[in-house]
Amino acid sequence: MERIPLGVSRLDRMMGGGAPSGSVVLLAGETGAGAREFCYTSATVAALALADEERFDLYYGGLESGDVRLPASVHYVSFTDEEAAIRSEMRLAMDDDLVDAGAPAVEFRDLSPEYFKLTPVPTDWYAGRTTDIGDLGKRTDRRDVLEAFGDYLTEHAPGSLVVVDSVTDLLSLPDEELNWGDLTVLLKGLKRASSRWGGVVLLLVNADLLEPTQLGHLKEATDGTLRFEWESGGSERARTLVVEQFRGVLSRFEDEDVVRFETEITDAGFDVSNVRKIR
Repeated sequence: MERIPLGVSRLDRMMGGGAPSGSVVLLAGETGAGAREFCYTSATVAALALADEERFDLYYGGLESGDVRLPASVHYVSFTDEEAAIRSEMRLAMDDDLVDAGAPAVEFRDLSPEYFKLTPVPTDWYAGRTTDIGDLGKRTDRRDVLEAFGDYLTEHAPGSLVVVDSVTDLLSLPDEELNWGDLTVLLKGLKRASSRWGGVVLLLVNADLLEPTQLGHLKEATDGTLRFEWESGGSERARTLVVEQFRGVLSRFEDEDVVRFETEITDAGFDVSNVRKIR
């Protein structure tokens, strides 16, 4: 099975080199538990491999032998934030040199014009221009943002690594603009298409804002779920990662009796610091 690295070397090695190509992976995180940092790290390190092989080897190490390949390109899709803001956040999570070397090779897609047209937000707040006051209250059909998203994936996702930041933004739209059924059907269609495209799509979602049933629907619509959680022990809290379900991956962890990863945020971004095993 062909695999594409996610950019976190220790996790990739335990997965056999990375995520199976064609996968749609849900990154479900508690606030601050590392899911967003995982996105930043994955996009930056994967892009670094395309931009500067020597520096990639320094930060990541060599690729696993076997059927492992780098993505053809790396894309970062946001519904609410512009590229400059995302790059700034990346610098807070990782060393500036790493971001400077890798981020320029990431293709950013800002869908905020399509997204905010569905909201009361004034156009000049997100488009950087002043419009006629009569235009500020207008709405467009909800398909605008979904169609723009779908068109971008159709063109760029084949063979590539795509980070989507975040599904939670779509959930924040008014019910009359985007309902829960629209989203789950969209993701099921994405899962079907991605299996043919041969890349990897990472979908970030804030688990704190979801009901258990809603999270279950999202899991069902994707190939794998990485759950980012806080774990309390005594006076300290630790970030942890659980691989809850993942086509072509979970069986490898079960064979090794792995149940949970302890994680940390370093100058190199998101990293696995320890592996928990069943005792």
